[in-house]
Amino acid sequence: MILSFLRKNLDVLLLGAFTFCCMVAFVVHEKGWLRKEVKAAESYSIEDAVKRLRTDRDTTKASDASPVSSDDQADSTDTSNRVVPPATENGVAALGPNSPLGGLQVFPPDNPWNQPVDKADVDPLSEVIIKAIGADKNLFPDFGAGTWNGAAIGIPYYVVDGKQKSVPISFTAYGDQSDPGPYPIPADAPVEGAPNTDGDRHVIIVDRDNHKLYELFRAFSIANGQMWRADSGANFDLSSNAKRPEGWTSADAAGLPIFPGLARYEEAVELGEIKHALRFTVAKTRRAYVAPASHHASREENPLLPPMGMRVRLKADFDITEYPAEAQVILKCLKTYGMILADNGSDWYISGAPDPRWNDDALRTLRQVKGSDLEVIQMEGLVID
Repeated sequence: MILSFLRKNLDVLLLGAFTFCCMVAFVVHEKGWLRKEVKAAESYSIEDAVKRLRTDRDTTKASDASPVSSDDQADSTDTSNRVVPPATENGVAALGPNSPLGGLQVFPPDNPWNQPVDKADVDPLSEVIIKAIGADKNLFPDFGAGTWNGAAIGIPYYVVDGKQKSVPISFTAYGDQSDPGPYPIPADAPVEGAPNTDGDRHVIIVDRDNHKLYELFRAFSIANGQMWRADSGANFDLSSNAKRPEGWTSADAAGLPIFPGLARYEEAVELGEIKHALRFTVAKTRRAYVAPASHHASREENPLLPPMGMRVRLKADFDITEYPAEAQVILKCLKTYGMILADNGSDWYISGAPDPRWNDDALRTLRQVKGSDLEVIQMEGLVID
């Protein structure tokens, strides 16, 4: 009788066993029982960080990636154990972590990220908004070759081909505004800020063959990458200009894709030109957004605070001639394409991808640029909640 019961219900029993194993793997991962080193603070860091970051999506949050204000951004510039991406091959997107795209453009030419704004009008409230953020505060390149708290500085990404296996995603906070899985995420996909458990922990995957972009916020690998848990996630068609639904977030608070706004070594050094806007953060934003954003992340209604999606550029008369070559490329980009406000974080932090070939000394010169050297592009179609 028992054997007959087992035969009839084998599929149900196997499914239950698999579910139980996944739950065990999840608990083991969260508790860190298999880790060789366990810090005392980790027993509460995940729960506290999740609670804080969920609240911050509705208010504001301080930067968790590289909270440094001194001249020594990195605790190490030893890049001997870091993977060096392959050299750029024209027209060929290489596979792997932080690999070059061969000069291929992300999104169509008429996409907002790819539109120059050097001739655009200045917003009437530009000066007061800049002052509200910090006219005397310095620009800060939040990427480089070094590490901070054991993690690479910057937001990493991974280029895969169309054969990459997709895995299920469990969304824990913004599932109703997330694109459902599965996502083609390799088991060894780099996580922003890892091995630390706090911070935004973005995971970015570029599918070169299907022209898709997949991004996760607060992502954790489960069962060695057989599935992932994340607060939110979004995918984008790289051949389309389609926006997120109005009022929806993404892996970024503004509802924007992250990848097209990253400063990448391939462009800044190997190609010598960045032909798209960059991503940046500020500490306090307004309960409003402007295109191309689709979501706000604040309870503040002060009209002098910047809305998500706001775009700024470096003033045309700013002298860049004394800056190192790769810094000049970034500054030229800021004059031509500007940068788009995408998330709450530290003021004037510019995002980029980590790469062991970055010259951190050259990037550090960007800190000489102040908020007063920037101006806000005229905003149209402001959405106020």
